[in-house]
Amino acid sequence: MTEKPERLPPLTALRAFEAAARHLSFARAAAELNVTPAALSFQIKSLEEHLGEPLFRRLNRAVELTEAGRLLAPGAQEGFAALGMAWRAARRRARTGALSITAGPAFTAKWLAPRLFAFAAEHPDIELRFAATLRILDFERDDVDVAIRFGYGPDEGLHAEPLFDEWVTPMMAPGLARRYPEPEALAEATLLHDDSIAFLDPPCDWPAWFSAAGVARNGSTGLRFSQADHALDAAQAGTGVVMGRLTLAAKDLQAGRLVAPYALGLRTNANFRFVCQHGALERPQVRAFRDWILAESAKLGDLAEGRVLRSAPAQGRVRRPTGG
Repeated sequence: MTEKPERLPPLTALRAFEAAARHLSFARAAAELNVTPAALSFQIKSLEEHLGEPLFRRLNRAVELTEAGRLLAPGAQEGFAALGMAWRAARRRARTGALSITAGPAFTAKWLAPRLFAFAAEHPDIELRFAATLRILDFERDDVDVAIRFGYGPDEGLHAEPLFDEWVTPMMAPGLARRYPEPEALAEATLLHDDSIAFLDPPCDWPAWFSAAGVARNGSTGLRFSQADHALDAAQAGTGVVMGRLTLAAKDLQAGRLVAPYALGLRTNANFRFVCQHGALERPQVRAFRDWILAESAKLGDLAEGRVLRSAPAQGRVRRPTGG
């Protein structure tokens, strides 16, 4: 004879218990669930009656878990976390007209934003949502569909495709290029530093470039920026000369707002990657964005033509991932 499965208590009572066990406070749990403390206390009391023994010890100004409560709390927390993940995954699957993308602030401002009109025109039915951050977002917890990441990887447990490699070279406003026709002339230039790529190994900074170019200059002086797009904007305004990243500066170079007058560039093994969860490419909007960004990335190849790209010696730095 098949044994009947044990009947579980109401989900609302379990949810009240999980919140109270996490906070060890009925008042804070009630505030989180947007119910009154009396209503939360009633739900927990009904759960204790269902179980047949208390889950909390009620103290003067606090509560603590009983042995039964300590046994139930981890499973309740894991269960609601798994339920939340499953619900978000189902919602993403049902959102056929929305696409959530995360990328670094500089990549979003300098690369994505100037090109997105073309994608939007081709796919007017897709609602685009962006999270511009250097923080590595979690696909499940943060409810994102696609990430554009810059660094070395690996992107374990995810689908990842390289978009383009990165290299850097001095960039400046056209007026400054007349003042600094040769690398040696940079001895008097104001240097602009993009500290967002300080993690790269081999380094792609001013000291490394001056060493590769055979120029005697202290490359650590100048103005420092934590965001790459801010450094590029300062160079475009004529503030100084930036060690600029090709990918982020491509539109400004093509439009003549910036120039890169020297042939020498420094390459890095870091790259930009299209990243999503396994199976996400089955969704039409994810596949459409992936195909579009791969096609757009292929257009950057000719900007390296005629350049001499070198790598500085690796220094064994700790490699950190970044949003780009």
